[in-house]
Amino acid sequence: MRKIFFNKYVVIVLLVVLGLAMGIKIHSALSSPQIRNWNYDNIQEIDKTQNRFSFAVFGDNKNSVQIFNTLIDRVNQDDVAFAIDNGDLVYDGDREKYDFFLRQIARFQEPLLTSLGNHDIMEGGRANYYDIFGPFYYSFQVGESYFIVLDDANEQGLDAAQMDWLTAELGKSHQYKYRFVVMHVPLFDPRQSGQALEHALGDPEAAQQLNDLFDSSHVTMIFASHVHSYITGSWGATPYIISGGAGAEIYSGDTGEAIFHYIKVNVTEDGVTYELVPLPTPGSRLGKLVYDAWIYIYAYVAMNFWNIAIVLALLYFMLFFFFAIMRLRRQGKVAKEESQDPAP
Repeated sequence: MRKIFFNKYVVIVLLVVLGLAMGIKIHSALSSPQIRNWNYDNIQEIDKTQNRFSFAVFGDNKNSVQIFNTLIDRVNQDDVAFAIDNGDLVYDGDREKYDFFLRQIARFQEPLLTSLGNHDIMEGGRANYYDIFGPFYYSFQVGESYFIVLDDANEQGLDAAQMDWLTAELGKSHQYKYRFVVMHVPLFDPRQSGQALEHALGDPEAAQQLNDLFDSSHVTMIFASHVHSYITGSWGATPYIISGGAGAEIYSGDTGEAIFHYIKVNVTEDGVTYELVPLPTPGSRLGKLVYDAWIYIYAYVAMNFWNIAIVLALLYFMLFFFFAIMRLRRQGKVAKEESQDPAP
C-alpha cells in the first residue's frame, strides 16, 4: 500500500498541484476585486422614471452556493428592475468571503443593492463592507417610490446619527406615494417559541420607537430578514415581510413558512403586490438537517478549495519525508548489523 501512495509519480503530480494551488492563491490575492461604492453605482443603473416596475427582495444567503445560485438564475429570468439582498451576505466578514460573494453576484443581470447584516460585520467585516459597498445606510427613489435602507446589524437599534437621518428621510418620503424600509434585523420576532428572543432588536424600547416612527410616517412595507423563514404581518399599523430564505439554514417554527424563496414586489399606480417565489426546499426534517450541514461544508470547500489542496499536499510531503527518514534509518541499522557480523 505504501508503494502505491509514496512513489515518484504521485510526488510529481502533487508537486504540480501544490505549485498550481500556490500560484492561484497568489494571483487571487493580487487580483482581488477592486470594487468601491457598489450600491451607489448600482443605483445609478436603475431607471428612476418608471412608476410601474418590479423588484426582488431576499436575505440570509451567508455564502451559500447551490440555493443562492438557483435564486440568481430565477431572478435573472424574472422581470425585475433591480434586486435587494437584505443582509447576511457572507458567513462572516472576512475579505475572502466577500470576494467569493462578489464573484457570485457578478451573475446578476440587473442592479443589485445590499444592506448590512449581523454576520457581515463579524471578523472586521464592517470595514470590508464599507470598502466594497459604501455607506451603511442610504436612500433612493424610483418613480413614486422612496426606499430607505437601514443599518441595524448591531442587533440593538440605530445610533443617534442614524435616527436623525432616518427621521429626515421619512420626512422627504412624504412627497412619494410609497415608502419602503429595508432593515436586516426585524423590530420584533413574531415567533412564539424557539429562537424568537434572539432574532429581533435587542432593545425593545428602541424597536418600539422605530415602530412608532414608521406608523406615523405611513410606511408602505418593512422588508426584514435575519429569521430564516418567510413571515408576514404588521407591527402596529406598519406591515412587514420577513424574508430570510436565500440559502442559509432555514428555521421551522410556529409561524411562517420555512422555505427557500425570494419576494417579487410589483409596483403600479394602483397599488403594490407581493409575490412569494419559492425555491427547491428539502421536505422532511431530516432532509433539512442534512442540507443545513451540507451547505456549510460545500461552501467551505468551494471557498477554500485551493487552501485545502495546499494543506493536503503539504501533509502528504510531511508523511513522505517521515517514511523516507524511517526507511533510511532501518537501512542504516541493517547495514550496521551486517558490518558487525563475524565473517564465516
